[in-house]
Amino acid sequence: MFSKILVANRGEIAVRIIRACKEMGVATVAVYSEADRDALHVALADQSYCIGGPEAADSYLNENQIISTAILAGAQAIHPGYGFLSENAHFARLCQRHGLVFIGPDPDSMDRLSDKAMLKELIRDTGLTVIPGTRAVASPEEAREAAGKLGFPVMLKACAGGGGRGIRLIQSADEIQDAWQQATKEAVSAFGDGSVYLEKYIFPARHVELQILADEYQNAVCLGDRDCSMQRRHQKLVEETPSPGVTDEQREKIMALAVEAVKKIGYVGAGTLEFLYDRDGNFWFMEINLRLQVEHCVTEMLTGFDLVKWQIRIAAGIPLNFTQKDVRMDGSAIECRINASSCGVLEMLHVPGGPFVRFDTCLMEGTEVTPYYDSLLGKLVVQAKTREEALRKLRAALCELVIRGISTNIEEQLRIVEDERFTLGSYDLTFMGNR
Repeated sequence: MFSKILVANRGEIAVRIIRACKEMGVATVAVYSEADRDALHVALADQSYCIGGPEAADSYLNENQIISTAILAGAQAIHPGYGFLSENAHFARLCQRHGLVFIGPDPDSMDRLSDKAMLKELIRDTGLTVIPGTRAVASPEEAREAAGKLGFPVMLKACAGGGGRGIRLIQSADEIQDAWQQATKEAVSAFGDGSVYLEKYIFPARHVELQILADEYQNAVCLGDRDCSMQRRHQKLVEETPSPGVTDEQREKIMALAVEAVKKIGYVGAGTLEFLYDRDGNFWFMEINLRLQVEHCVTEMLTGFDLVKWQIRIAAGIPLNFTQKDVRMDGSAIECRINASSCGVLEMLHVPGGPFVRFDTCLMEGTEVTPYYDSLLGKLVVQAKTREEALRKLRAALCELVIRGISTNIEEQLRIVEDERFTLGSYDLTFMGNR
């Protein structure tokens, strides 16, 4: 096991990783930008180092500075969290070159699986059903020809990265030129890679994902499904497990297929298989996220497995000590993402409490929310024996959560979970007006 880990991230996920390390008896090293000098993750870590200016490119994406800091601090491993360098094969190789363990998939796997268009060709042989699509398309003209064969509407998607970036819905050939320019520009900005591909638009549908853990000894388990259909412009707002739209029989079948697929492609680490689930009960494979998901907390709340600790153990060569039969999904867990809608200084914070209520956050009174990074402030998660009870618990927790000095989406989240469509579990990707 590692004795010291550098956390190459910020915000609530850096706090989450540091807490897991403390519980494991592992020392931590925080890195921070000038804008995050007084951040909570800096205060919680055993050591902390400023690695650059407030822009992410100068700090949290500065590969050489992070590697140098890890070596200087005597860390054996680097945990990238999500976003930033978490799916960067070049950075993973840089870690290897300097004798550091990258807590995530090995770089060769990342190269094979991070290109979503090529990944689908690998998945076709595993028994999962893949959304019809293309490899990377090199020009708007090539995209127009491919879209004509697939049939409109189609989705134009970035080959690299995730988080809803570099995605455009195209209804007709006339929209391709503008969509191409917008998607490639956004993909370059977010991932440094402007390559894009096309896939058939499945509509209407739910966004359902499966959480996987797999070790290097060919052991793999699926920790259930999450429904992430509550989105605006491809950005998730609410997640829950299990999905209210999937039957137990369908869930058991797709989980078994997912486990076998992960074994066949040789994936190691924590990963998430994402699907579109249509009204006919079909699961259409989209992609694999090769990292910890923002919404991993709902899975932890329902199943009791600590995903961050298992990421670390797997990276250290420790095999899974449980099997699929040990995974229980009794009850319901629901998460609301609490986002900032303004910058400013936090004047007051009151966090709801009670049994099975969790708020993962980087906030403390005096925290300054700056314009440099993602707007996520925290994740409010509840768990209960039934979905109805979980909903009541979540509504009460949202009403109790107080954040002053910064505008947030708390009221919007309350409106969502009070909506009859959400209460009945009958929502899909169209709920927030997504097309």
